[in-house]
Amino acid sequence: MSVAQRKFFVEISALLDQIVMVMTMDGKAYHGTLVGVNPDTLSLCLTNAKDEKGMAIHKLVLNGSAVSQISAVEQLFNLGALAERLIKVFPRMVRLYEDKGFIWVMDKIKVTKEGVVEGTGPAAERVQTIYEHFINEMKA
Repeated sequence: MSVAQRKFFVEISALLDQIVMVMTMDGKAYHGTLVGVNPDTLSLCLTNAKDEKGMAIHKLVLNGSAVSQISAVEQLFNLGALAERLIKVFPRMVRLYEDKGFIWVMDKIKVTKEGVVEGTGPAAERVQTIYEHFINEMKA
């Protein structure tokens, strides 16, 4: 697999669990949460989907050959920017695992797009406060 292919699949994987809009080759549009991608065929699985008429579809599987476009509807969480913010407070103690969707702080505090998910104590509370300020700035 080439570097370009790997990067492509990393980008597609970043859309997992995000709300996306999918356009099909015949011009139909679907909004839903992307929960699965077949890397060989680019077939997609959406949950809680809606078609362009607003009809609710619990689960929708689209053949990759029928898909013409996938767009992120929600702003993707910028884990790298949060890591930079944490580095200012915890220099040389922050490791970003963007491909896995988390940040390690001090080798004991795990931060995801949901906030602190592992770790306790004053340092974890400080990380959570930085996360909350970051989220509030993103919303503004």
